[in-house]
Amino acid sequence: MVADDSAVIRGLISRAIEAEPDIEIVASVPDGRAAVSALQRTPVDVIVLDVDMPVMDGLTAIPLLVKAVPGIKIVMASTHTQRNAKITLDALAKGAADYILKPSASGELLGPAAFHRELLEKIRELGGRSAAVTPSVVPAGTPRPSASGQPKRLSLRPAPTLPPQIIAMGSSTGGPQALFRVLKDMAPGAKIPILVAQHMPATFTAILAGHITRQCGVPAVEATDGLTPEPGCIYVAPGNFHMTVDATRTIRLNQDPPENYCRPSVDPMLRSLAALYGARVLAVILTGMGHDGLSGSRAVVEAGGAVFAQDEATSVVWGMPGAVAIAGLCSAVLPVAEIGPRLRPYALGKA
Repeated sequence: MVADDSAVIRGLISRAIEAEPDIEIVASVPDGRAAVSALQRTPVDVIVLDVDMPVMDGLTAIPLLVKAVPGIKIVMASTHTQRNAKITLDALAKGAADYILKPSASGELLGPAAFHRELLEKIRELGGRSAAVTPSVVPAGTPRPSASGQPKRLSLRPAPTLPPQIIAMGSSTGGPQALFRVLKDMAPGAKIPILVAQHMPATFTAILAGHITRQCGVPAVEATDGLTPEPGCIYVAPGNFHMTVDATRTIRLNQDPPENYCRPSVDPMLRSLAALYGARVLAVILTGMGHDGLSGSRAVVEAGGAVFAQDEATSVVWGMPGAVAIAGLCSAVLPVAEIGPRLRPYALGKA
């Protein structure tokens, strides 16, 4: 379903989808109230929902849509403004699964072709997810079914033996909700710095840091070049920049080419931390599309550090955490509600 008050945007999305044999638009409506009404009559897998609409805006509609169909996947269609970035983050906290930036006429953001590609990728990933629930924690070598019904084998590594000096977290689709949950349980009173690379554009990442501060009760900032990571503070990689830490334990930002189509990317952050902190790094890979974080997690493990990952059942998309889990890099694969409590002793220096 597409819900947008702009006929131009509805037409743009419709043209992108109509050419795809595996995706069908079952409803196209101009406001949130019409979306709620249509959802009650028509089976829908994914809703592309505008932020600003008359009659009922997207933020107001989300709880009603989720109540009508629990687990419905909602992609917010947002413009790149500070106000809409804040509303989009609120929407993710209320139950939206992901967001996409509308095309920019200036060409500074997504053009129509890039918008089409990203939109189709998100719809396929979110709409193709099976409703089957898989076990949360699996002992090494135990078969477990995947979302496709095929068994997987997850081999778990030993738990960390040295207390970490830094925790690094990577996430993408569904990441803000997972970050809020994990950090609220883990981070208050932390004795070590926490670095976060969430796939988001500029403007959004600064607002994400503010949301983390308010929701988790822990100081969080959008990182700037030259900062020294301080214990008990959370540093969010800014949109359009990779975040690394150099040999002087100083945060460095760069605009090197995107990795895994992302900037910020999780991999360069983890590689820099593995080179600097060795076995004293604890990496956490949360929900997200793709496999960003895989090569960085491998570098962490090779340096003696440890990796925890979110499980499939509680991930919006089990791409990033699934990649590290299936590769056998994890010391634990946990439901999102168990990650924070498990990490808290490490954050407090008591593990």
